Amino acid sequence: MADNNIYGEFKTEIVKPENIEKRSFEIILEELNQMGIKLPEKEDKIIRRCIHTSADFDYAKTLRFSENAVDICKDLIKKGASIITDTNMAKAGINEKRLSNFGGKVYCFMADPAVAAEAKERGVTRATVSMEKASQLPGKKIFASGNAPTALIRLYEMYKEGIFIPDFIIGVPVGFVNVEAAKDIIMTTDIPYIINKGRKGGSNIAAAICNSLIYDIPVDN
Repeated sequence: MADNNIYGEFKTEIVKPENIEKRSFEIILEELNQMGIKLPEKEDKIIRRCIHTSADFDYAKTLRFSENAVDICKDLIKKGASIITDTNMAKAGINEKRLSNFGGKVYCFMADPAVAAEAKERGVTRATVSMEKASQLPGKKIFASGNAPTALIRLYEMYKEGIFIPDFIIGVPVGFVNVEAAKDIIMTTDIPYIINKGRKGGSNIAAAICNSLIYDIPVDN
């Protein structure tokens, strides 16, 4: 138990820097227990990392997982799957060094000049073109969208057209325009997914989910 350090009416806990994350996860568990919420064992770490990243307990109620989603995604990572994001912020937040232990890389094509030019010429979003470009990458692919619902919509269209089938989708774009519908249509497919229902999400949440999965896989020395 951490000691309290009192500054007038304000109380702070004395926690060693290396224990701050651990203490945060303990607080989250304590508060979930107070709410009467018991998280499913396999999804527990992912949900708590999303709460830790956002300080938003709604994720305990709104994250959706397809059948065996956690096992499927971890198996893909272990077999060298790469992760494609729809923002450089999410790309920067994913622990690519640890992912590389399994042979995977993190990609984001949103700032690619050729992608921007094609999107402008076609009158579509860069996320749309980015997903098309990513579909051509070799090997297994996990798509992690935290910003652009059009990324999910294009993945869905390619799936329905029989052009491309994603191996896994992490769909947590944030916003108001087409966000909820884009998430919902992915959940009508047989593509394995982790989706956050509703408007909430973001690049930080996409990265948090990816990292939770990556961190939960032992690395052979």
